[in-house]
Amino acid sequence: MENVKKIILISGKRKSGKDHISATLQNIVRDRSQIVRISEPIKTEWAKRLNLNLNELLSDGPYKEKYRKDMIEWSEDVRAKDYGYFCRAAMLHAHSEIIIVSDIRRKTDIKYFLETYGVLVHTVRIMAKDEIRIERGWHFTKGVDDVASECDLDDYTQWDIVLQNNYAEDSGAGIKALREKFEF
Repeated sequence: MENVKKIILISGKRKSGKDHISATLQNIVRDRSQIVRISEPIKTEWAKRLNLNLNELLSDGPYKEKYRKDMIEWSEDVRAKDYGYFCRAAMLHAHSEIIIVSDIRRKTDIKYFLETYGVLVHTVRIMAKDEIRIERGWHFTKGVDDVASECDLDDYTQWDIVLQNNYAEDSGAGIKALREKFEF
């Protein structure tokens, strides 16, 4: 962790473009960066518990959606005992100069990173209109889109930068803003 100079926390609703923005940032800074996902240790532990296909669970396909609601409920129970559990697990192999955490979903995620890494932490909120998210494959799912994993940061206001990501030009402008803000 001594090599780490910036930790960029990316947040947004499902199908807002978090992964796209994260991957684009990583392509810009290349070998100086690494994408870390809090969802990875969640899915890894869930797959072990239920003997599921981890690669399918890590994908963006229908397999993951079959298990999402139960996985969220289980991970909430774990977080109730230790809010930083999955953040710590995700950061175990972080070693690059710039760490991009592509799936910040809760105030406690931000709290963990700020308490642990302080001034290295920068926060980004990705916004997309519901109709755009629907075009990208999102549909409202009760028990998924109306719980903390999707809604806890709706009223959070201390973002370092908020990006609109509805169209290609938004994405380009957002990446430009991020490059200027984070100086890369």
